[in-house]
Amino acid sequence: MSKKWMIGSLASKAVMLLLSIVVLCFGVMMIPSRAHAAPEGGAQLAEHAGGQSASAAALGMKYLSAAIAVGLGSIAGGIAVAMVGSAAMGAVAERPELMGRSLIYVGLAEGLAIYGMVIAILILVT
Repeated sequence: MSKKWMIGSLASKAVMLLLSIVVLCFGVMMIPSRAHAAPEGGAQLAEHAGGQSASAAALGMKYLSAAIAVGLGSIAGGIAVAMVGSAAMGAVAERPELMGRSLIYVGLAEGLAIYGMVIAILILVT
C-alpha cells in the first residue's frame, strides 16, 4: 500500500465519522424541541424574550432539521457514489460482465440521498 492511499483513506474515514457525529448531535438536539411544539388546539405558547413565540421557533427548527437531513444525505450520497463508482468502473474495465452488478452498488449508494429526503418529508409532515 502506498502512503498517499492510506492518508486518503484515513481522511475519508474521518470525514464520514465527523458527518455521523454531526447528525447524531443534531438528532439529540431535536428531541427537546418536540416538547416545545404548539399544542394540538393551536394555542400560542408564552412569548420568548426576543418577541418570537415558541411555536414559531419550533417551526423554524423543523425547517432547519429538514434542510440538514437533505443536505447531509446528499453529501453522504455524493461521497459514497464517488467511492463506489470509481471502484465499479475499474472493475468493469477489467471484466465487462460486471456492469449490471456495479450499477446495483452505485444505486445503493445513491439511496442515501433518497433516505435523507424521506426523513425530511417525515419531519415536515409531523
